[in-house]
Amino acid sequence: MFVPLHDTNPLKKIRFQYVTVGLIALNVAVFAIFQTGWFIPLAEEDVTAFAVVPAQLLANAGGETAFFATGAVMVPERLTLITYMFLHGGWIHLIGNMLFLWVFGDNIEDAMGHVRFIMFYLMCGIFAASAHILMMPHSDLPLIGASGAVAGVIAAYLILHPKVKVWVLALWRIPIRITAAWALGIWILIQFASLLFQSEDAVAWWAHVGGLVAGAVLILFMRRRGVILFDRTRGGA
Repeated sequence: MFVPLHDTNPLKKIRFQYVTVGLIALNVAVFAIFQTGWFIPLAEEDVTAFAVVPAQLLANAGGETAFFATGAVMVPERLTLITYMFLHGGWIHLIGNMLFLWVFGDNIEDAMGHVRFIMFYLMCGIFAASAHILMMPHSDLPLIGASGAVAGVIAAYLILHPKVKVWVLALWRIPIRITAAWALGIWILIQFASLLFQSEDAVAWWAHVGGLVAGAVLILFMRRRGVILFDRTRGGA
């Protein structure tokens, strides 16, 4: 497994990746403020109210709402298709997703512009959750995490910049420099292999695959005019 560290793929159209940084800050803030219990502790039932629970969402498809355990806040079930993206199961889950978003998100934001990128990110996350619901409609396990949306970013980056060199940690400890095609291609293969051989795992592999498909399709239509596919630029690293 590769952990991305850095790519030298300079921005061409935007001055700064405001949306990427904002998404990372929001994810970290939600986790630190609510889920760690350091500031505003939430009960497990409260966190689940913001997660996607396939069986519950389909049962309430008519528009009913889920409730906080305290009953103080109402959370429309359909809104959980967005809120689930900003919750994580632990620091490792959070840091892993945010590393991928930090390394690869800025260039996708550059290829689309700020507004289109936030739309792209949310659409990938929604499609990821929808794929998970479609394949596991009776599951009562909560789906949380930005993995589906980040998978869309990964697919888009692979289609735009497969030749760019990236520094990664192989096996969590060995720094090596390889092309994005290898780093991200292996990550994608792991998702499909896990789907086939670890179907009972707690990881929502279908959400990852759904995000990948969404990102690969959306980048074709949402990129700026003139942004080419499968750029041959290698960059540095």
